[in-house]
Amino acid sequence: MLALVPFVLLAGSNLVMNLAWYGHLKAPHRALWLAVLLSWGLAFFEYCLAVPANRIGARYWSLAQLKTMQEVFSLLGFVVVAWLLFGLRPGWSQLAGFVLIAAGAALIFRAPLG
Repeated sequence: MLALVPFVLLAGSNLVMNLAWYGHLKAPHRALWLAVLLSWGLAFFEYCLAVPANRIGARYWSLAQLKTMQEVFSLLGFVVVAWLLFGLRPGWSQLAGFVLIAAGAALIFRAPLG
């Protein structure tokens, strides 16, 4: 059961990080220094999730698998933030690209080939 904790923590950390990266674009009239400061503040909470995710996850998953989880959740977090904050739904080409990325992720989690 503890092996599933990194999935939850990495999903949360990447959602927070995508908010840090793109949320400030909703208020372009605010000073850049304020956007940077707020993004750094959010990034602190992202690290509070990501570091334990990797520390716990390293007991159960390879580094390649942990990195793959992070990348997949980063893309999913981006889709959620882009859709909910900006109304940008992924088109067919983006969905096809995500399917290809998911296929690559499946290969990483598969037992070594050969």
